[in-house]
Amino acid sequence: MTNIQSNAVTAEAEGPLVPPTPEAPQAKAKPAWRSLNFGPRLWISGGLIIGIAALAFIGPLFYPFGPDEKVGSLYDAPSAEHILGTDNFGYDVLAVLMASTRNSLINGLLAGTLAVLIGVAIGILAGYVGGWLEELLMGFTNIVLAIPSIVILILISVSLQSTDIAFLKGIVGLALVIGITSWPWTARAVRAQASSVSTREHIDVAKLSGARTGGILLLDVLPYLASYVVMAWVLQLASAILAESTLSMLGLGPSGSNSLGMQLHWALAFQAVATGAWWAFLPPTIVLTLISFSLLFLQSSLDEVFNPRLRRGKKKNLAKAAAKRAETARKLAESAEKEVVPV
Repeated sequence: MTNIQSNAVTAEAEGPLVPPTPEAPQAKAKPAWRSLNFGPRLWISGGLIIGIAALAFIGPLFYPFGPDEKVGSLYDAPSAEHILGTDNFGYDVLAVLMASTRNSLINGLLAGTLAVLIGVAIGILAGYVGGWLEELLMGFTNIVLAIPSIVILILISVSLQSTDIAFLKGIVGLALVIGITSWPWTARAVRAQASSVSTREHIDVAKLSGARTGGILLLDVLPYLASYVVMAWVLQLASAILAESTLSMLGLGPSGSNSLGMQLHWALAFQAVATGAWWAFLPPTIVLTLISFSLLFLQSSLDEVFNPRLRRGKKKNLAKAAAKRAETARKLAESAEKEVVPV
């Protein structure tokens, strides 16, 4: 057999000669945060919150008047010097508005954070441990839920205002009252989530490895609830700010402190609506509405960020991705057919 014949037999046994396809360069892995869906609603709500925070914390640094500085008389109309006029005490409305917004935001942060901490602690412990402890904690939670929260807020606020402790009579004391009365619904929701997580395999692995209960709750259960806890915290902020405004409008807010609810209280007490002094009640109403709207808008946008099923344009993006994959596969098949060398 000649060399040519032997080479032909070998080639036939090995199959058709196909040039090796060059390996495509591997794409660099994207950070995890790049896969999140930051939609327009998130940017709008975030911009509103940043603007309100700038008004509350940065505005007073550049405004020439203070919230306790008397600059006019009863309900002076807006002017070039006083953009929003004066209130019933003769104070500049814009200066009081900035101080009131700052105190309301601080109250919401303190009360909302306290409510989330209590609710998460009770809910995650009840959902993971179960048994008699779950029955006890959830029974106590149901009792607190059955009592109208506004009644508790009013009773505790009145008792705090009659004490001699300045710490409890201020905005911090009111935040504590709101925080310790608004945690039950967070505890119930977290308990349901923790019960589901506690049955997963990685929890069993952690138990078999000898991890303690506290470590499992912090390192293995809580991370799975992080997205829900963040959204619950945002809702608690809005709820705490609205609760403070309700109490302050009733005259049960912190004495000697400015807040959006106290501005509305004094405007109603001195008949700003009847006299047509819109600058006394309309600005705090608008700011309070913007705060509530932006926080609720932020919560709904975070729901889309953390839950891929709720993301807008998901079906459209999936269809585009599928069409792109089909086109790429077709081009690869055509190129492979052209590059095949016949025997």
